[in-house]
Amino acid sequence: MDYAAINRAKEHFGKLLEAQMKRMEKVKTAPGWIDYSKLSPLKIGILAGDGIGVYIAAQSKRVLEFLLRDEVKSGRVVIDDIEGLTIENRAAHGCAVPADVMDEIKKYPVTLKGPTTTPRKGDPWPNIESCNVAVRKELDLFANVRPVRIPKQGIDWIFFRENTEDLYALGSNGIDVDADISIDFKLITAPGSDRICRLAFEHAKKNNRKRVTCVTKANVVKTTDGRFLENFYRIAKEYPGIEVDDWYIDIMTAKLVDEKRRRDFQVLVLPNLYGDILTDEAAEFQGGVGTAGSANIGKQYAMFEAIHGSAPRMVTEGRAQYADPCSMIRAAAMLLAHIGYTEIGKNLEMALDITGQYEKKMVITGRATGVTGEAFTDYVMDWVKNPKLKETWEGYVKA
Repeated sequence: MDYAAINRAKEHFGKLLEAQMKRMEKVKTAPGWIDYSKLSPLKIGILAGDGIGVYIAAQSKRVLEFLLRDEVKSGRVVIDDIEGLTIENRAAHGCAVPADVMDEIKKYPVTLKGPTTTPRKGDPWPNIESCNVAVRKELDLFANVRPVRIPKQGIDWIFFRENTEDLYALGSNGIDVDADISIDFKLITAPGSDRICRLAFEHAKKNNRKRVTCVTKANVVKTTDGRFLENFYRIAKEYPGIEVDDWYIDIMTAKLVDEKRRRDFQVLVLPNLYGDILTDEAAEFQGGVGTAGSANIGKQYAMFEAIHGSAPRMVTEGRAQYADPCSMIRAAAMLLAHIGYTEIGKNLEMALDITGQYEKKMVITGRATGVTGEAFTDYVMDWVKNPKLKETWEGYVKA
């Protein structure tokens, strides 16, 4: 038996524990929720990322600048580009987010982010951590919120995915113990699971949602998932008017495609990895991951983004101009609602529903067989400007 390897692994694990205990102290003493109405100006940063991110970020920025044109003109809102999140720059610095870029991001309480490349083993890039994971951890963006709404199918889901823990939190800190054994680490904490569950219940309470569902694999992953589920039911006791239940991740993926059951689900809360898997599946009902936006919410910062990757093949094949911008535009709608422009955000969501799910006068295929992202964005903006937007949307929903 290789006791030297065992001792190296123990030392490695000890350092991880020490870092997480320090993180817990920061979580427990973190400041409260930011009040966007008191910020002057309210600064919104656009992080284009790389790959197709550069293309779809340009379109979503164009939409934001149009919808907030009066606020921008008055100086109430500032919309700036933040450079430096390309894979080339991150690889050159050998880290997920270069220090100067992170410092710039911290100047903006709200950001809209395009997809970024995360290298995998065997890629020509250094094995650096996910940019998304790094930003979420640094800014403590603990809640990944992903809505999926298909009115014509009676689907109206919103997922609250814990964003700073689970397997993703320590995904770059696994260890090859020896030539035969590799171990990664799954992290769940009481403060982490408490605050994501509470946010899910608060959303349900404020939006008249009657059911909150927890998704784990606590029957097998008994310690970490067990803690998450236990905390879920403890928080649930504070919201007696809301129905609660829990499902295991494997059967939950099946129930989302079960036409008899899927309309029953409303608010779902779950650990990081399961949330990533389930929300990608859910997005397919809405038209694919290219149509789904997400929010990364913390008490002092918020980052809104597409839920898909950077699709470098589309760039190398010369198809990037045909990339679907709807994911980032829908993320922009969530951003608008989060900072207080609720009605404008709803109008943008309705325009996206009409163009993507009902009228479909333009179709994006990712190739020259469909329209460009710019043309589709024009189509969406035309509907946002249309005085019959709400009337048309309601007519489609009732039909």
